[in-house]
Amino acid sequence: MFHFPALALGAVALAGLLSGCASAPGFTATATATATATAPPQPEGGSGYTEKPGWAATTFAVAAANPLAADAGYQVLKAGGTAVDAAIAVQMVLALVEPQSSGIGGGAFLLHHNGREVEAFDGRETAPAAADETLFLGQDGKPMPFFDGVVGGRSVGVPGAVRMLEMAHREYGRLAWAALFQPAIELAENGFKVSRRLNTLLTTETRLQKDPVAAAYFYDAAGQPWPVGHVLKNPELAAVLRAIAAGGSRALLEGEVAQAIVDKVRKHPTNPGRLSLSDLAGYQPKKRTPLCHDHAARGRAYRLCGFPPPGSAAIAMGQILGILARTNADGLPLQDGLPSADWLHLYTEAARLAFADRAQYLADPDFVQAPAGSWMSLLDPDYLAGRAKLIGQAPGAPSMKAARPGHPGGLMTGYAPMPEQPEYGTSHISIVDTHGNTLAMTTTIEGAFGARQMVKGFLLNNELTDFSFAPADAAGKPVANRVQPGKRPRSSMAPTLVLDKATGQVVLSGGSSGGPLIIIDMARTLYGVLHWGLPPQQAINLPNAGSLNGPSLLEARRFPAATVDRLRARGAEVREINMTSGLQVITRGQVHGTPMLLGGADPRREGVMMGD
Repeated sequence: MFHFPALALGAVALAGLLSGCASAPGFTATATATATATAPPQPEGGSGYTEKPGWAATTFAVAAANPLAADAGYQVLKAGGTAVDAAIAVQMVLALVEPQSSGIGGGAFLLHHNGREVEAFDGRETAPAAADETLFLGQDGKPMPFFDGVVGGRSVGVPGAVRMLEMAHREYGRLAWAALFQPAIELAENGFKVSRRLNTLLTTETRLQKDPVAAAYFYDAAGQPWPVGHVLKNPELAAVLRAIAAGGSRALLEGEVAQAIVDKVRKHPTNPGRLSLSDLAGYQPKKRTPLCHDHAARGRAYRLCGFPPPGSAAIAMGQILGILARTNADGLPLQDGLPSADWLHLYTEAARLAFADRAQYLADPDFVQAPAGSWMSLLDPDYLAGRAKLIGQAPGAPSMKAARPGHPGGLMTGYAPMPEQPEYGTSHISIVDTHGNTLAMTTTIEGAFGARQMVKGFLLNNELTDFSFAPADAAGKPVANRVQPGKRPRSSMAPTLVLDKATGQVVLSGGSSGGPLIIIDMARTLYGVLHWGLPPQQAINLPNAGSLNGPSLLEARRFPAATVDRLRARGAEVREINMTSGLQVITRGQVHGTPMLLGGADPRREGVMMGD
């Protein structure tokens, strides 16, 4: 394992990643605004800022959101496993050590490059057969308060991550399926030390304690979260993992465990759901055609590949980068290591346009037709050029504040825009193996701690709250992303592979956590690597910024007051908030002329890259 010159991550630094965080570096803005209801709620609370060195390896690498999970993947790769093998081991450890973000009770999107082509494995959760568009309507016929829908059984979708990984392993696994569960089983039985991040999130959590099973596991007898360093064991999860290791996904989705899941959902005392045994047993992952498009930066042609609908991030990020390419953004370099106010203006405007289209068009393609007959219509060069013209580029040009959706292909849509609604969690994994495979996988149980329902040592997802609570607008026009039986909710997960167009070689694998903020955080990171030529760690370290088609969002305490003032002078409603991304990126680069895998992990979370 090699680190960037003059940078090293020793045992002391690793201990810091596991148990402590420092305050964020950067400017302290003197004009910091207090976030209002118009600023999006954060998917997960912050737990500090720990400087990361950036890493380099020569043959294989894994980047994940927790050092224990990354180590599980590292050991699998070192034993000759593939990227898919390693991803399974990483995911099972994350289910134990990062239960607030992902696990076997949730779903995942996996992008895989086998040396020849990119493939997309869809393990997104589905709505139960008994669910319909009234699922999140109150007795008055209006959408219920968001967390009234989240907590309990109502929000639980059919978990798909394990069965999807099983599908991918049948095609690309080299090591035995059962062996990949051993790291997580051993940690669950012998215990792991509670990290600072998990402790912090448990301290601020107010709903998890209402589930007696979860309360008994995460909190002591006095109702206090287990302290940092406490050795937490989970024998129930170990037993479930042993069953899955021996019997595959059927051990989760059929039989005793499935019955426990259904009982937990349907028998919730105040907010029961509609999940059934047949929903679980019948879940089918899907192989989809990845969404790839051309992008040029610094005189080099790339193919950017992401997840198609029900994923929304690949299209939205492609729109943001494509719109910026049709402005003068490339003529705006970093200033003192930070994005300038003029670049931030262009970026937030491009994001507004992308999120307007996202709200209008994107949903499960098995239920919703693509505009103009193709999702690529939203990335058509002429369409993006027209969208870019809506951005004021003259010095001091005003912000549009809120964008309206466009008409790709010149066609109108029969759908209503989805109203603004909170979206949450996730965790990202990037892996390069020695067999020519590269992987980007983002996994989720949606909100922090999901539906706040624990079954046999793992948490259930609240993925159905990614659907629109309101099924139609006031005129009765349906929302594309409304609840329907068997439907997959729209997702912000953004596993991304970037290929050199000339050679077909993967040059970047990346993704993030953070609900809809994934899109603006990941697009900004891609811009940093591809357009500003930054190593992945430096690109990740840049302050987060963007818009979800509302206020201009800036990561708090990371921009000088002059930058904030210049954006406000354009009429933008600026909100400085904690933007707790969870970026992991691996790129192909060079150190002293030697080809290397260069990696970065988000300083806002616990992630690391490991490799040889």
